[in-house]
Amino acid sequence: MSGGARLMWDEAVTGYDFGPGHPMDPVRLALTMRLVEALGLDKQDGLKVAAAKPAGDSTLRLVHRQDYIEAVRRISGDPGSATGEYGLGTPDDPAFAGMHEASALIAGQSVAAADAVWRGEVKHGVNFAGGLHHAMHASASGFCIYNDAALAVARLLEQGAERVAYVDVDVHHGDGVQDAFWNDPRVLTISLHEHPRMLFPGTGWPEDSGGPDAEGGAVNVALPAGTGDEGWLRALHAVVPELLAEFQPQALVTQHGADTHFEDPLAHLAVSVDAQRAAAEALHGWAHEYADGRWVALGGGGYAVFDVVPRTWTHLVGIAAGAPVKPESEVPDSWRELVYARTGSPVAPQRMTDGREPVCRMWSEGYDPADALDRAVHNTRKAVFPAHGLLP
Repeated sequence: MSGGARLMWDEAVTGYDFGPGHPMDPVRLALTMRLVEALGLDKQDGLKVAAAKPAGDSTLRLVHRQDYIEAVRRISGDPGSATGEYGLGTPDDPAFAGMHEASALIAGQSVAAADAVWRGEVKHGVNFAGGLHHAMHASASGFCIYNDAALAVARLLEQGAERVAYVDVDVHHGDGVQDAFWNDPRVLTISLHEHPRMLFPGTGWPEDSGGPDAEGGAVNVALPAGTGDEGWLRALHAVVPELLAEFQPQALVTQHGADTHFEDPLAHLAVSVDAQRAAAEALHGWAHEYADGRWVALGGGGYAVFDVVPRTWTHLVGIAAGAPVKPESEVPDSWRELVYARTGSPVAPQRMTDGREPVCRMWSEGYDPADALDRAVHNTRKAVFPAHGLLP
């Protein structure tokens, strides 16, 4: 297997645009790529930037129904015809011209990353435009048209992988990916998210643990609102590595939604860029420890579009490239000027850190039943660990 990483990027992914006022502003993608470039990551020996073709119907059908694909294509050419059927033309997922083309292009980047990793062309593949984890087999949902994360997993299976693990650290439950592989024992899905009582999509309870042929194959950690760096990282370390060690995946797909951040306007966790960077570092390490280094890393949610998302995903790219960005690194003035030009904001981050040094207490150090975070973790371990032969 070759080393290094491949960053999938085509400027046309910024055409995934639900329109003015929608939280998922594609400027977050453009600003991320410009920050990657401003910090020189695209020139690193360990990283190659490449673009792939849009996913075709045969690839999209690995997850989505043909009638849904046809509906997306039809409405893409005539957005005014959307009625809400198939989840298209809703406030969350308004129809827009070129919707099919932009969505298929993003999906194509994630599938190509999975292909490159599985074929051994690179160790790691990154598509921060991806991670659209809410789309279902026959409907759009939660700002997501095609589920590129599920398609990346499905392509790995199609290529011959017998065990694939998917870890989702977006603040919202990774419901579409879980649904796609609910009863498939070849796939382990793990989602850490804000409690479904508090946040869309209202799913992802610890008791939701997989279908009859895949008991324990779905893992959900429902975090209390207000969870910060220490608790978030404690939950990650208390659940993920033991399950990966037992499952022994042949590839790891991860979703890095940046909406766990304390500045994100759509959720209620209190995580910093520094903890998000630490999570990416941990997942990178686990890919090497448990999956022979095969790692496909995707973006996801994140609606603090210039304060948070570009820094978090640039850290992700640096980690994958073997050239991690030092937290104390200054954000280049040229990028800060671009933020003003693109968003009108006179204030942009000055450093690649929020000034925190997150540490967490490991689960092995003890469990506090009076602590809401510890209870959430315990509920997950109790629900799924026995199915894997592990002690809760």
